[in-house]
Order: sequence, then C-alpha cells, then structure tokens
Amino acid sequence: MQMAPQHPTAALLLCEVVMEILSWIPAKPVTRLKLVCKSWNSIISHPHFVKLHLHRSPNNAILLSTRTPPFPDKERKQGIVLSSVESFIQNPSSTLDAQENRHSLHVQDWVLGSCNGLVCVAHVLYKNHICDIRFRLWNPLTGFISGNSPCLCVNAHNVFGFGYDESSDSYKVMTVIRDSSGTVTAQVYSFRGSSWKRVNSFPAFPFSDEDIGHFIGGTLNWLGLRNPLGDDYDWADVTLDMLMIVSFDLKSDTHKQILLPKGIDEISSKDPTLGVWGNSLYLLHDYKNTHFIAWQMKEFGDENSWTQLLKISFHYLGVERLLFPEFIFENGNIFMLRGRHRFEEVFYDRRDNSVKRVNILANNCYFHVFDYVESLIQPC
Repeated sequence: MQMAPQHPTAALLLCEVVMEILSWIPAKPVTRLKLVCKSWNSIISHPHFVKLHLHRSPNNAILLSTRTPPFPDKERKQGIVLSSVESFIQNPSSTLDAQENRHSLHVQDWVLGSCNGLVCVAHVLYKNHICDIRFRLWNPLTGFISGNSPCLCVNAHNVFGFGYDESSDSYKVMTVIRDSSGTVTAQVYSFRGSSWKRVNSFPAFPFSDEDIGHFIGGTLNWLGLRNPLGDDYDWADVTLDMLMIVSFDLKSDTHKQILLPKGIDEISSKDPTLGVWGNSLYLLHDYKNTHFIAWQMKEFGDENSWTQLLKISFHYLGVERLLFPEFIFENGNIFMLRGRHRFEEVFYDRRDNSVKRVNILANNCYFHVFDYVESLIQPC
C-alpha cells in the first residue's frame, strides 16, 4: 500500500521543528546526528542552522594553548586542550594532562585566538630577526582547516589580533608593527580576500609583544603607549597621559581611542592589562604594589560605564606582587592570577571572596587561556 505524499507545508513545518530541536543540542553530538538521514544532514549543514546553533551555544568552554619547553631528553611540543571552565578551575593539572580533547600542533605554530569556534593559528619562521608568518583557520570540532594566508614578512616588534566582521561575514587577522624609526602601522587580512591591506598610521603601540588583541563587539583592542619608546624603555618613565586603549573596528578598518576609567589617577607600578569576558571589557592593574584592581566597562564603547569591580590586597591573595592577571571567567566573577612562581595559579572568586592557590604540575608546560565555544562554523 502506498502512503499519500506529504503536503509541502507539512514537510516545511516538520523541517522547522527538527531544526528548532537540533539547534539546542551541543555541537559535538549534533555532528554525529548528520549521519541519521539525508534531510538531517542537509539541515545541520545549512548556514542558517549553523549560525542559529552558534547563537544558542553556551559560553562555558575555554581553549588552552600549551607549550612544553625542550628538555635534554624531550622535544618541544605545542598543542591545544579544550575544556569546560568548571573542569579547569576544579583541577587545572588534570585538565592540562588529559589526552581527551587534546590536539597537537607543529612546533612553529602559535595560537592567536579563538572566535565563534574557529582557532587562528600562525605558522612562524624566524630568519635573522625577521618573521615569515602564514595564518590559517581551524575548527577543532569539525576538522575544518582553511587555506593559508599570503606570507607576511615582519620584524620582531609586532602584535596580532583575530576577530570577526559580521557585516561581511568574514574572519580577519590583524598585525600592528613598529619599525626601527618608531613608526607604528597595521595590516589586516580577511580570509575572504587574497591579500593584506595596509591601514593608515596607528596611534599607539602595545607595550607587550605578547599582548594579543582583545576581540569584543566587532573590534580588536589593545592597551598601548601613545609615543612608542623603544624596547628598552623603563616603565617608571611612563606617565598616565601616555597610556591609551586603542579600539580597531574590523568593519570600517578605522580606530578610535577609549578613555581610561576616571578613577585612575596614577600610573600602576607594573604593566596593566586588558581582558574580555562576554560583552564586557576589563582593565586590570596593581595599586601601589599592594592591591589588585579590576575595572569593568559594562557597556562596551560607553566610557561612562567603567566601574571598579574589585580592589583586593596582595596579602589576602597570598601573593607578594602581581605578576600577570591571566584570565577572567564567569562574567567577571573569577580571576586567574599568576602566583608566587611560574607554576602556581591563584583563582579569586569575588562572589564568596574565596582564594584558591593551585600548583600546575602538568608536564612543566606553559599555557595560555582563550575563550572558546564549540561550533559548526566552516567559513567559505
């Protein structure tokens, strides 16, 4: 007996119901559901579903870029570990040592950042203080790998950033370069394009070569010096009016200055840093080498929304000095700070004012933390 053909309206309604249900399922099992039938594979692969699923994915994961230094009997290794925020905070060493969700990288690869589930990887070759760099995008969940960018030849004095331009649905990598004369310029590459685009002169240079641009609201942000002072400048010579936050708009390829919080009336004793979690920008610094202070810009772009989130003494944290604020979790509620030595991390939870000090014993590896979300994104 033949079944009556399904009415087109009913078929469309069924498709929309399936899409709605699937969009709430975590990314990893969704990829396996593509094998159920051709119609589900078509739904899950459709760009509209991919963006809907990303929009509904929880922001509760991190990417750990790991680097094991060379030892006499071991070779240097690079890789990434994907983890939930909760697992990492509960047991950092076990998370870093776990083989599940670990991916190896070439020893000359460096992770620049993560955006919408895509990881930007730079392959770096050093030649007499000159770097030849090629960038690629990688989705660790789906295995997608983009083609390489054109080679970028720069000197050793440069910083990078990675983000997403929603207006053109394109992922972009940016480098800020300071030449021997002190002139600061920038170049931008879109993975939808074929060449690097030079940007007009940049107003400041980030004072840390390790400072990767902080992506938020379609912009890359750095804390820099208005007048670059060279590599051997003394932080004691830096004045408050020399500091500025530069925000680069990936849509218009233009930059603007974001003013520091009005409550800052003197320079910190150590380099301040920026951080991002969710839709908020953070400014982190020490005060008179005795306290850790965190400011939150609650509405990005609104300089009047700067709010002092916390001020806590080094004594309470159990540290002698603030070496480096490393990451912010849980909407600005948990801060990870470098402890008294390289392998100690301090987690401060401002919700209950608790302090947790952890020795990281994971194969003596260095690591850097990035915000991450599992996604099905595979850009053209």
